Amino acid sequence: MKNSKKDFAKFTKRNVHKRKSKDAARAALLRAVAETGTDISGVKIRDRVDLGRGGRRSAHPHRDEIQTRGIFSSSKSGFGFVALESGERDIFIPEDKTLGAVDGDFVSVIYHSYKNYLGEEKTEGRITKILEIGRRSIIGTVSEEYSRHGRRLVRSFVLIPDDARVMMKPYISELAGARIGDKVEALIKRDGSSYPECTVERIFGDTESKEANYAAILADAGIETEFSRQVLDEAKVAASEPVTDEGRVRFDNDIIFTMDSASAKDLDDAVSLRRLAGGGYRLGVHIADVSHYVKERTALDRCAMSRGTSVYFTDKVVPMLPESLSNGACSLNAGEDKYAISAVIDLDGRGEIVNTKICRSVIRSRLRGVYSEINALLSGEADSDIKKKYKSVLPSLIRMRELYEILDKRATERGYINFEEREAEILLSESGEPVDILRRERGLSERMIEHFMLTANEAVARVLFEREIPCVYRIHEPPSPDKMSEFLIFAKNLGLDISGIDNENIATRRLAELLSSAEEKGLLTPVSYSMLRSMSKAKYSDVRSAHFGLGLSTYCHFTSPIRRLSDLATHRIINNVLLDGKRAQNYTSYARRAATAASEAELRALGAERRIENLYKVIYMSEHVGECFDAIVSSVTSFGMFCETANTCEGLVPIREMPGEFFFDEKNLALRSSRCTYKLADRVRVCLEEVDVIRGKMRFSLSEDEE
Repeated sequence: MKNSKKDFAKFTKRNVHKRKSKDAARAALLRAVAETGTDISGVKIRDRVDLGRGGRRSAHPHRDEIQTRGIFSSSKSGFGFVALESGERDIFIPEDKTLGAVDGDFVSVIYHSYKNYLGEEKTEGRITKILEIGRRSIIGTVSEEYSRHGRRLVRSFVLIPDDARVMMKPYISELAGARIGDKVEALIKRDGSSYPECTVERIFGDTESKEANYAAILADAGIETEFSRQVLDEAKVAASEPVTDEGRVRFDNDIIFTMDSASAKDLDDAVSLRRLAGGGYRLGVHIADVSHYVKERTALDRCAMSRGTSVYFTDKVVPMLPESLSNGACSLNAGEDKYAISAVIDLDGRGEIVNTKICRSVIRSRLRGVYSEINALLSGEADSDIKKKYKSVLPSLIRMRELYEILDKRATERGYINFEEREAEILLSESGEPVDILRRERGLSERMIEHFMLTANEAVARVLFEREIPCVYRIHEPPSPDKMSEFLIFAKNLGLDISGIDNENIATRRLAELLSSAEEKGLLTPVSYSMLRSMSKAKYSDVRSAHFGLGLSTYCHFTSPIRRLSDLATHRIINNVLLDGKRAQNYTSYARRAATAASEAELRALGAERRIENLYKVIYMSEHVGECFDAIVSSVTSFGMFCETANTCEGLVPIREMPGEFFFDEKNLALRSSRCTYKLADRVRVCLEEVDVIRGKMRFSLSEDEE
């Protein structure tokens, strides 16, 4: 019998009433639980309305849904997010609604918004079409599978992706000489079928070997390791040019020298310092004039724009420019005349910049200073050989220490945020294998040079901005109010005073004071970790904006043109516009293109550097499986906690392997059970259970002492 419209209306009204009643009961239950003082962040009561939406599979949006487009980013657990074109928000995509999309795909998505049990705005969607393929090749290991066809057992070759975010396991239709256990790069054939195929394009070698993993990381990151013949020839010709004084200032009366690590070969900055009448200082920051050698619209110029930065690995450097320039003509080697762009900066007794002059120069470095030697000299621990080497520059070093203390105080007053350093120093054997890992310590000379370079970068950026000359600025946006709010709650729960910190209008000085307070209470590590996670990433831009972390309104990168495109671009603009008087408008587009390329290159290089460093760490730790270590909790997630050992090696303690029933307290970044709680920066004792060299992972367990 057919239902009438009247019957259907009654049915709908009755169901709406039932849903509202149950939602009200659900809200009342949560309120009652909260009133008992119980933490309800771990209580999961699913939304009935959302359950209905969760079953939707249609490629067409319902009335309460929105259809749009964006870039898909996958997770290691199978689910993912779509970053919308509009930039409004990221849409959560459950594992069963990704439509086989791979990280980087441009997709069409349908989503809805809802509120969870805490009243927080959430989104969930489904991918309806892959509009543009983002990843056309993947790197992984050749493996084999057997399937039965009737009575026959058929062997197939499959690719196991290195990247856990790639959920597909494509069949290999063409091995191209690869064998089982080889690490390869394969071209994916993606035609929408359930069984994607691929063909091997490049073979790296045994998937367990350091060499194969090293090469695969470079290839995956798109790091170019070889220069073209044209680039090498251009660099060789440019490097052979004799140095002359024409159109340049000589600084023969100034005591100029470099300070760098013992292993550095591309010395692009040198310093000098004089005292001025009235208690001020004249700081000379002399930077290699790389733009003199890398001319516009040449193969060298295109190479620098393409690479964007030098990449520094544990055992080698992939330079932005050929060695004939980076380690030769442009390197400010002691005792040699070199072309430079010099920023001569007058500072008052408080370290404030009073005046800046920028000029082309010829300099001759007095000596090649080494951080460790200068640190020993300034601490009174230097031997006779070191004292003899630095005798001629010792008065300058004493003055530099004075100025450093003034600049450091000025930086603290303006709100410079000095995060705790977590850099590793990996020691290698003669054969290139890791034999030890230490936490890198920065001494006085490293901090001195850092402040001198910061001062030069600020001074140069000010000059260009005030004269309305294009510049590749280094900018750092404030953290979002939501992320800052989460951090402040975390800091408050640790007992720190967060009064006066407004998450909508954040003062860097107050955050710096909070870090100092945390250090006094022995809480610097957790607070520094959490604050750093709340920050946005610094980037390059042709539009001036403040650098939040440094507490500066105007800032650029000027001091490393051998290894950074941003600095090289700034030098070119200084040479052509500031010093030669060419029209500023001619370089507006160039500054924009250089800023974009430099930002992309930086992310690419940082990712590769971290992966190579992690490769060495897992290789080193693979010899220590079964051993126990003191560690701190460096990150807490819903699936476990990451713990970092004293030598900066990090591994996961899975929640499923922890003793007892733990739940994730997202608000306080903690794992809780009825017996104990683990939170960020807690000290723990862990044992190394497993090392996966291929994926660069380590698995820890809590030691019996900890349990």
